[in-house]
Amino acid sequence: MEKTLSRLVLAGTGSGCGKTTAACAVLQALVDRGLKVGAFKCGPDYIDPMFHSRVIGAKSGNLDLFFFSPPTLRALLARGGADRDVAVIEGVMGYYDGMGLTTSRSSTWETARETGSPAVLVVDAKGASLSVLAVVEGFLNFQADSGIRGVLLNRCTAGTYPALAGAIRERFGGRVRPLGYLPRMPDCALESRHLGLVTAAEVEGLREKLHILARQAEETIDMDGLLALAESAPPLVFEPVALPRHEPVRIAVARDRAFCFYYEDSLEALEEMGAELVPFSPLSDRTLPEDIHGLYLGGGYPELYARELSRNESMRAAVREALEGGLPCIAECGGFMYLTQAIGEEPMAGFLPGKCRDNGRLTRFGYVTLRAKKDNLLCRAGEEIPAHEFHHWDVGDPGGDFTAGKLNGRRWDCVFATDRLYAGYPHFHFYANPRFAERFYDACVKEK
Repeated sequence: MEKTLSRLVLAGTGSGCGKTTAACAVLQALVDRGLKVGAFKCGPDYIDPMFHSRVIGAKSGNLDLFFFSPPTLRALLARGGADRDVAVIEGVMGYYDGMGLTTSRSSTWETARETGSPAVLVVDAKGASLSVLAVVEGFLNFQADSGIRGVLLNRCTAGTYPALAGAIRERFGGRVRPLGYLPRMPDCALESRHLGLVTAAEVEGLREKLHILARQAEETIDMDGLLALAESAPPLVFEPVALPRHEPVRIAVARDRAFCFYYEDSLEALEEMGAELVPFSPLSDRTLPEDIHGLYLGGGYPELYARELSRNESMRAAVREALEGGLPCIAECGGFMYLTQAIGEEPMAGFLPGKCRDNGRLTRFGYVTLRAKKDNLLCRAGEEIPAHEFHHWDVGDPGGDFTAGKLNGRRWDCVFATDRLYAGYPHFHFYANPRFAERFYDACVKEK
């Protein structure tokens, strides 16, 4: 199938160059123009899509070539852009940075190439002048076809931009065009913590900041040029991913400040199969929703709310009793921590052994391939699941029913898995292998 979809990639020279600020500014400006906008994020990040969603008022999808085959990635892009006037894809890390230190595999560049999306390079111009051109030239020439068609300067001044823009036009002769700049805007800065930005819900005055960014974008970014570049993208070639339809089930999904890391496309896969997703809060609800046939405890920041989670003794007891009774459950990262004995000194659900502690640094960070040691809720023995870990906290017993492997050859055991449970630090995506969603759904049907 083919779909006409105006689209572009907002890429960066590296983390911290201003990609997310630029993406939010552009997205809000496009929305303020009355356009229907689609938003996507390269890689496995949860937090940036939350900011996108706050801007466009709809979900933002992940495009990750470690999780998905190129055809599946294009299908998800086509679905997310189905009724959109334009789609903006925010990159991850630096444009060529992939899943290892010396590979561009699963990088933003690969995503731009596989989707035929023109790329705009966000370059931090603070404290530089002509060196900006050296950075642009390096990125243009690093690959034979970089896909970079535009440059957006971040933290640039009104006085220096005209000269730099003229130099870019002169030096690159139309290969890449300057598309404007954003000045330094400290009042609109988005705060960070150890997993990246703080979540959108935690940013005070976010709506006001977004509108300030949008007004600035209309003044100093060539928005018409960006739209023209997006419209130059060729038709998107894809094949839809078909999921089977099953009898309805009700799956409780933890949704609050402590548990907010979900891949929305992954949840929608369950809905497409027939599930009713029932949100609940382990922080404020006293017990689980009634008449549920499955439980999904996503990631998030339970360590920040450990005392509140612990004080909700009735919810902790309800979750433990439900799992002891065999309720099918997926618990990833923060959700997994909630099922252990304690986070720090605060008691948790106590269904799994071990206490969680703060390591003070990233622990087992990055993409992994999980290989099942035995048949379980998601897959059969020997099957593999692409996954991702990103956490500072660790637990004494991380489980041992899967073997995790990294590209550099490192291996370790992880995850508690039975025919009714997947609980561990690694996050995964159902569209990486829809059979895993089917197995979880089948378990929920049996519970029903």
